[in-house]
Amino acid sequence: MAKTKTVFVCNSCGYESAKWVGKCPSCNEWNSFCEEIISTNSSNKKEKVKPAEVVALKEVEGKNEIRTKTGFSELDRVLGGGFVEGSLILLGGEPGIGKSTLILQICDKINSLGQVLYISGEESSSQIKMRADRLNIKNDDILFLGETDITTIENKVLEIMPKLLIIDSIQTMYSDEITSAAGSVSQVREITARIMRLSKQNGITTIIIGHVTKDGNIAGPRVLEHMVDTVLYLEGERYFSYRILRGVKNRFGSTNEIGMFEMQNEGLVEITNPSAILISKRDQKTSGSIIVVSLEGTRPMLIELQALTVQSVYGLPRRTANGIDFNRLTLLVAVIEKRAGILLGAQDIYLNLVGGIKINEPALDLGIVLSTVSSFKNIPISSDVVAIGEVGLTGEVRAVNMIEKRIKEAEKLGYKKCIIPKNNKKLLKDEFSLDIIGVENISEAIKILGL
Repeated sequence: MAKTKTVFVCNSCGYESAKWVGKCPSCNEWNSFCEEIISTNSSNKKEKVKPAEVVALKEVEGKNEIRTKTGFSELDRVLGGGFVEGSLILLGGEPGIGKSTLILQICDKINSLGQVLYISGEESSSQIKMRADRLNIKNDDILFLGETDITTIENKVLEIMPKLLIIDSIQTMYSDEITSAAGSVSQVREITARIMRLSKQNGITTIIIGHVTKDGNIAGPRVLEHMVDTVLYLEGERYFSYRILRGVKNRFGSTNEIGMFEMQNEGLVEITNPSAILISKRDQKTSGSIIVVSLEGTRPMLIELQALTVQSVYGLPRRTANGIDFNRLTLLVAVIEKRAGILLGAQDIYLNLVGGIKINEPALDLGIVLSTVSSFKNIPISSDVVAIGEVGLTGEVRAVNMIEKRIKEAEKLGYKKCIIPKNNKKLLKDEFSLDIIGVENISEAIKILGL
């Protein structure tokens, strides 16, 4: 007869406790414990597993990774060259951002790979068919299964043996061996472990779709991200057409790579040159606008940064940042006042990165300072100027990484002047056609632009 017991499980890390506690002793999260009922059957005998043997690492034969192109060069960039056979990929994103659309387009583009099994616990076959018709999906090897029981799913997968398996979504799947509801910590952890064994043992590439919480993290225990090989986030503002696919974990390639897409009527269309898109509609004669160069993984991107300062009509001036860290803006405003002698205490300051994208990189600091001063003094910055550099609390402009790659991107798009940290300029090896100006502090950069 099955025995039941109650445990409290942390939603963040999966730590189990016999009683409820306010702060998790493992990950230090507050109010993250929830009660779950676990059923154990004493009559079930554990399967004997053959113990592993110790081997010398030099005697292990190397195995080449078998990669399959996805049909999207942007996705291949994020993955490090394509799908690895038997890999487990977790794709997260807000509702309506385009996760299912992207997955269906991938299923269509890899028609030479073999059969694709799409398992959905949220949508029916008719709903998937309607989306497929809208996206003009023509791959005849896509199979659909509407099921949430993991045991049934395992049997069907072993029967069909697809080359690509889609699970949409992990929070809807459940196992009869666990009495808690679908989507709970225990269920998500158990389902992911079984899918991982299924993928690795049979060489099936698997993509798991996961919901995200209001904080932007994938719902469920953090151990879910530790178990999979690759974690991808599809980001973007709902009212903007641009989407960013960001890799935050990748066992088969570099992390923090991004791929850019645009949502159109026919689905997601990849953007191979995002810099040209993000700066194409810039007003040449308006103050408070400057071009900055961000580096996402190994990709440099030119982005227009806009600042607006107006006299505050309230006692407490407002500070608003769209696309960058708000705390970074307030810090840099304090540096401008203290080190450059420009009083902004009575100004409302608004900052915006065009395109609805979000970037958190210190190399944007110099651009934030110059655009804010430009708006305050109502003096436009020349349209052929690019600014790169991190700003410290003493007003110094600090060096950034991969400066040559950033300058080459600006040079390729026709910019004539690039303001960079002086320490970076000393270490430049390549020659460039544009004018490179090295600055030590923000006052020097402001003076060079005539602000």
